[in-house]
Amino acid sequence: MSANIEKMYYAYSANDDIKAKGEYGGVVTTIMKHLLESGTVDAVVGVEEGHDLYDAVPCLVTEPEDILKTAGSIHCGTLNLAKFVYKYLDGCRDMKIAVSCKPCDAMTIRELIKRGKIIGDNIIMIGVNCGGTLPPVPTMNMIKEVYELDPKDVVKEEISKGKLIMETADGEEKGFGIEDLEEDGMGRRENCQRCSLKIPSNADLALGNWGVIGELAGKATFVEVFTDKGSEILADVIDAGLIEVAEPIEKGIKIRENINNFMLKASNAKKEVDFADTTGDIIDVFHKYDEEFSKCMKCYGCREACPLCFCEDCCLEAEGPEWVPGGYTPAAPFFHLTRMVHMVDACTNCGQCSDVCPCEIPVSKVWSTVNNKVREVYGYIPGFDTDDRIPFTEHISKAKKL
Repeated sequence: MSANIEKMYYAYSANDDIKAKGEYGGVVTTIMKHLLESGTVDAVVGVEEGHDLYDAVPCLVTEPEDILKTAGSIHCGTLNLAKFVYKYLDGCRDMKIAVSCKPCDAMTIRELIKRGKIIGDNIIMIGVNCGGTLPPVPTMNMIKEVYELDPKDVVKEEISKGKLIMETADGEEKGFGIEDLEEDGMGRRENCQRCSLKIPSNADLALGNWGVIGELAGKATFVEVFTDKGSEILADVIDAGLIEVAEPIEKGIKIRENINNFMLKASNAKKEVDFADTTGDIIDVFHKYDEEFSKCMKCYGCREACPLCFCEDCCLEAEGPEWVPGGYTPAAPFFHLTRMVHMVDACTNCGQCSDVCPCEIPVSKVWSTVNNKVREVYGYIPGFDTDDRIPFTEHISKAKKL
């Protein structure tokens, strides 16, 4: 069978155990298991449950029988797996892997491929739709206080028709308006609220439940093919009889598009708020956050968490006659200004920096604001395959506009 690029399917696993354990038919798990069994990859990177369903931890699976531990939903999977691939797997230099990835994971992997830190030929990206992830502890508190449910009883959460819905093991559902929750400081992580990519069109395949209607609603996954690599993988799995596929219902395709557009509209509204009053050059934009940066204690947590901060010898810790003497930490604005130089055209808005900041500085918002300014001038969007960076000689004249 030929699975052409941009072709769409409803799909579900032919393996009953995987279908029962996995989300919406267990297609992601089935594909990953096949890639291992066929020797297409040496390992699969995913997330598994840590302390509980609100604690997602990265895992490396090398045995097909262990793939089920990555199946199912982790309620607050806020990790960016690109860091795991680059730092702990040496950027796939000596192994081939498949990784299940959110849009921001895929964006960051693509950016690291461009920068020579991950070998693109050795990685397969199985993308999953993402309307946004939830911060673990605030989410558990929200479930207890707002939803009046025990977080341990929640088995599934979903954004549907403008509501954040929680479902318990006994089938009880409760939902509240996502915009109302987020106005009160709850709901999705703030970077997710700004995200402009919900369906991972930068992965090899994109999978999710949006748009699955009719008899297969809740039992199948909507699959879209985006690359030749994804096309070959899906065709192999179908030909091996490991998943069943059906043509998507036309109304379902439209529903999927509407869901995506609704979320993008909300993201644009959030960006209008976050990017308000950011006129002037790029330094003027940066100085808007001087008061926030004054809270910085120079713990370097944002640098350590950032998947695109990969210098082996950080200039901020250089010893000798450099502008930051050994044993000293730079003043807060200079630390962040230096990071801005490194991050200004690379940030993928994954939010890892804000997640770890003990001073609750909205670091991701700052980089997203600055990065938006760069996009306005250069039109460059991190995390996609186009290598249309403007030659350095042209940067000088364009830089005057920043």
